[in-house]
Amino acid sequence: QVQLVESGGGLVQAGGSLRLSCAASGRTFSIYAMGWFRQAPGKEREFVSAISWSGGSTSYGDSAKGRFTISRDNGKNTVYLQMNSLKPEDTAVYYCAAAESLRTIVHLTTPPVWGQGTLVTVSS
Repeated sequence: QVQLVESGGGLVQAGGSLRLSCAASGRTFSIYAMGWFRQAPGKEREFVSAISWSGGSTSYGDSAKGRFTISRDNGKNTVYLQMNSLKPEDTAVYYCAAAESLRTIVHLTTPPVWGQGTLVTVSS
Protein backbone atom coordinates (compact mmCIF):
# COMPACT_ATOMS: atom_id res chain seq x y z
CA GLN A 1 0.00 0.00 0.00
CA VAL A 2 1.14 3.53 -0.71
CA GLN A 3 1.88 5.97 2.11
CA LEU A 4 1.23 9.70 1.69
CA VAL A 5 2.77 12.75 3.38
CA GLU A 6 1.50 16.26 2.68
CA SER A 7 3.46 19.48 3.08
CA GLY A 8 3.28 23.12 2.07
CA GLY A 9 0.44 24.34 4.23
CA GLY A 10 0.67 27.51 6.25
CA LEU A 11 -0.69 30.99 6.81
CA VAL A 12 -1.28 33.24 3.80
CA GLN A 13 -3.17 36.47 3.21
CA ALA A 14 -6.26 36.56 1.05
CA GLY A 15 -5.30 36.84 -2.61
CA GLY A 16 -2.04 34.99 -2.04
CA SER A 17 -0.83 31.61 -3.26
CA LEU A 18 0.39 28.34 -1.81
CA ARG A 19 1.61 25.11 -3.34
CA LEU A 20 0.83 21.90 -1.52
CA SER A 21 2.86 18.77 -2.10
CA CYS A 22 2.06 15.14 -1.40
CA ALA A 23 4.96 12.71 -1.41
CA ALA A 24 4.18 9.03 -1.84
CA SER A 25 6.15 5.98 -0.83
CA GLY A 26 5.50 2.27 -0.82
CA ARG A 27 3.76 0.75 -3.80
CA THR A 28 4.48 2.20 -7.24
CA PHE A 29 3.16 5.75 -7.21
CA SER A 30 2.54 5.97 -10.92
CA ILE A 31 -0.28 3.40 -10.90
CA TYR A 32 -2.44 5.51 -8.63
CA ALA A 33 -4.83 8.32 -9.38
CA MET A 34 -4.26 11.08 -6.83
CA GLY A 35 -6.44 13.74 -5.36
CA TRP A 36 -6.93 16.48 -2.82
CA PHE A 37 -9.75 16.98 -0.36
CA ARG A 38 -10.22 19.54 2.35
CA GLN A 39 -12.12 19.80 5.60
CA ALA A 40 -12.94 23.05 7.35
CA PRO A 41 -13.89 23.16 11.04
CA GLY A 42 -17.44 21.94 11.55
CA LYS A 43 -17.84 20.94 7.90
CA GLU A 44 -17.72 17.72 5.93
CA ARG A 45 -14.71 16.71 3.88
CA GLU A 46 -14.94 18.31 0.43
CA PHE A 47 -13.49 17.18 -2.90
CA VAL A 48 -10.99 19.68 -4.31
CA SER A 49 -9.21 18.08 -7.26
CA ALA A 50 -7.93 14.81 -8.72
CA ILE A 51 -5.55 13.65 -11.42
CA SER A 52 -5.24 10.37 -13.30
CA TRP A 53 -2.17 8.14 -13.04
CA SER A 54 -0.80 9.51 -16.32
CA GLY A 55 -1.67 13.12 -15.57
CA GLY A 56 -3.76 13.23 -18.71
CA SER A 57 -7.09 13.69 -16.95
CA THR A 58 -7.99 16.05 -14.15
CA SER A 59 -11.10 16.97 -12.21
CA TYR A 60 -11.90 19.94 -10.00
CA GLY A 61 -14.53 20.73 -7.45
CA ASP A 62 -16.52 23.92 -7.91
CA SER A 63 -14.52 25.76 -5.26
CA ALA A 64 -11.24 25.02 -7.04
CA LYS A 65 -12.14 25.71 -10.65
CA GLY A 66 -10.17 28.58 -12.16
CA ARG A 67 -7.98 29.07 -9.08
CA PHE A 68 -6.31 25.74 -8.27
CA THR A 69 -4.19 23.50 -10.49
CA ILE A 70 -3.29 19.88 -9.79
CA SER A 71 -0.22 18.25 -11.28
CA ARG A 72 2.03 15.29 -10.65
CA ASP A 73 5.61 14.22 -11.18
CA ASN A 74 5.78 10.43 -11.29
CA GLY A 75 9.58 10.57 -11.31
CA LYS A 76 9.44 12.26 -7.88
CA ASN A 77 6.41 10.31 -6.62
CA THR A 78 4.76 13.62 -5.83
CA VAL A 79 1.46 15.32 -6.57
CA TYR A 80 1.02 19.07 -6.26
CA LEU A 81 -1.83 21.49 -5.72
CA GLN A 82 -1.11 25.05 -6.79
CA MET A 83 -3.60 27.36 -5.11
CA ASN A 84 -3.94 30.94 -6.31
CA SER A 85 -6.26 33.80 -5.38
CA LEU A 86 -6.84 32.24 -1.99
CA LYS A 87 -9.87 33.27 0.04
CA PRO A 88 -10.59 33.01 3.78
CA GLU A 89 -13.14 30.29 2.97
CA ASP A 90 -10.29 28.15 1.63
CA THR A 91 -9.10 27.74 5.21
CA ALA A 92 -9.11 24.02 5.96
CA VAL A 93 -7.01 20.95 6.50
CA TYR A 94 -6.05 19.65 3.07
CA TYR A 95 -5.73 15.90 2.61
CA CYS A 96 -4.02 13.96 -0.14
CA ALA A 97 -5.66 10.78 -1.39
CA ALA A 98 -4.61 7.86 -3.59
CA ALA A 99 -6.85 5.37 -5.35
CA GLU A 100 -6.78 3.06 -8.34
CA SER A 101 -8.85 5.32 -10.58
CA LEU A 102 -9.83 8.94 -11.01
CA ARG A 103 -13.48 7.98 -10.64
CA THR A 104 -12.83 6.30 -7.30
CA ILE A 105 -11.33 9.49 -5.90
CA VAL A 106 -13.91 11.88 -7.31
CA HIS A 107 -16.88 9.82 -6.15
CA LEU A 108 -15.25 8.00 -3.18
CA THR A 109 -16.72 4.73 -4.40
CA THR A 110 -14.24 2.95 -2.16
CA PRO A 111 -12.10 4.49 0.60
CA PRO A 112 -8.83 5.84 -0.78
CA VAL A 113 -5.52 5.93 1.03
CA TRP A 114 -5.33 9.19 2.99
CA GLY A 115 -2.45 11.34 4.09
CA GLN A 116 -2.38 12.98 7.52
CA GLY A 117 -3.33 16.43 6.22
CA THR A 118 -1.75 19.87 6.12
CA LEU A 119 -3.39 23.03 7.48
CA VAL A 120 -4.00 26.01 5.23
CA THR A 121 -5.10 29.24 6.88
CA VAL A 122 -6.10 32.23 4.77
CA SER A 123 -6.39 35.52 6.61
CA SER A 124 -8.62 38.36 5.47
